[in-house]
Amino acid sequence: MRAATDVTLLGRRRVALALGALSLGALAGGCGERNAGRAPGAVVLRHPKLFGDPRPLDTLLAGFERAAGVHVRRATLPASSDEQHLFYAINLQARSTEFDVLALDAIWAAEFAQAGWLRDLSHRLAAEERADLFPGPLAAVTWRGRVYALPWFADAGLLYYRTDLLERHHLAPPRTWDDLVAAAHAVTRAASDVHGFVWQGKQYEGLVCNALEFVWSHGGGLDEADVPAAARGLAFMRSLVTANVTPDYVTTLTEEPTRVAFGRGGALFLRNWPYAWRLFERADSPVRGRVGVSVLPHAPGAAPAATLGGWQLGVNAFSPRPEAAERLAAFLTAAPAQKALALAYGYSPPRRSLYADAELAAAQPFLPRLRAVLEAARPRPVSPHYVALSQTLQAEFSAVLVGERAPEAALAAIGRAAAALERR
Repeated sequence: MRAATDVTLLGRRRVALALGALSLGALAGGCGERNAGRAPGAVVLRHPKLFGDPRPLDTLLAGFERAAGVHVRRATLPASSDEQHLFYAINLQARSTEFDVLALDAIWAAEFAQAGWLRDLSHRLAAEERADLFPGPLAAVTWRGRVYALPWFADAGLLYYRTDLLERHHLAPPRTWDDLVAAAHAVTRAASDVHGFVWQGKQYEGLVCNALEFVWSHGGGLDEADVPAAARGLAFMRSLVTANVTPDYVTTLTEEPTRVAFGRGGALFLRNWPYAWRLFERADSPVRGRVGVSVLPHAPGAAPAATLGGWQLGVNAFSPRPEAAERLAAFLTAAPAQKALALAYGYSPPRRSLYADAELAAAQPFLPRLRAVLEAARPRPVSPHYVALSQTLQAEFSAVLVGERAPEAALAAIGRAAAALERR
C-alpha cells in the first residue's frame, strides 16, 4: 500500500477534467433530485444523501420559496466523499453555473476558497452568530481571516454501546481504551455472534478520522514532537484486530455498514457519528432502548478526543444569482432550519444555543453531553492541500492497520508528505 503522491492526485484530476462531459454525466447519474434541472430563475442546491425521508428538507425549501419568492431545486451528490469532491472539482474548475449553493465537507473550504471557487460570506455571519458557533466548525470555514461557507451541521466521533450487554456482565461504560478491550473480551467470550468493537477502517476519509482519534487519545499528533505518542495510538489501532476486539474485515467498513452491524445486535461497541442515534431509536430497531452514548475512550494520562466532521453551505463563485444563493444558504444554516434538520435527521447543530432547546434534548437525550464533545472536537488540518495530504494519511494508516507498515514508518512518511505540500 504505497502512499499516493500529490502528483498522482493531480494527474487523476487532469484526466477527469479532460473527460469533462462524460465524467459529469457519470457522476450525476443516479442522484436523487427534487425537480431536478435548472429552471429559469431557480437556485440549485447540491447536498449529500439524506438518511431519512426527504420531506422535512423539502418543507424547509418550500418555506424559503414562499418567503423569498425564489424557486429552489435540489439534487443529491454522488455517494462517496471522494466522488463528491471530484464532482465539485470538475464543475468548478470549468466555472459551472449549474448549481448555486453547495454542501461542503468540513475539510474542503480552504481548498475551494484558495482556488477561487467560493464567494466570501463573511458578511453573512454577524458577531453574535459567530459567538454562538462552536470553534471547530467556524475554523473549518475560515481561510486567511475570511468566512467562505456557513456551518450547517457539526459532527464528532462518539462511542455507542449496548447497555443491556454491559449490565448483564456487571460492566460500566468504558472510560479508557483498556476498559473497552476488557469489556469486549468479557462479552464476546459469552456471545460468539457479537463483535467487540466496530469502526470505520476502509481506506477512505473515515479511516483518517478514526486513526486521528486513536492518535490524539494517546496524547499524540502528526507533528514531529508527538511521534512517540502517535505511534502508540496507531499500534493500539492495529492491536484491536490482532487481539480479536475488532473483526479483521474492519478494512472494508464505512459508516453505514458499521451502523447496520451494531443496529442488528452484532457488536458491543461502535464508533460512529451522532446521526446513528436516531436510527437506533426507531420503532423497528432491534436495539431500541438498549443503546448508550459516551465520549470516545482514551489512554491513561491522555484526554478523550473526537475528530470534527460536518457540512457547510458555500455559494458557487460563478453563480448567476449570487444574492438569492446567499439568502438560501443563510436560511438553511439559521437556528430554526438547523433545529428542524436535527429533529428530522439526527443532525447535530453547530450552534451552542440549540443545545439548550428542550424539544431537541427530548429527541436526542445525549445532546447535553454532545455539546462538550463538539466544544473540544479537533479539526483535521485546515489546509488548501488537505485532500492531497489525505491520500497519504489514508494509505499510511491503512498500511498500519493491516500490519504492512510500522507506526513510526507511517508517521515519517506522513511528515515528509506534509512538508512537501507546505513548500508548494
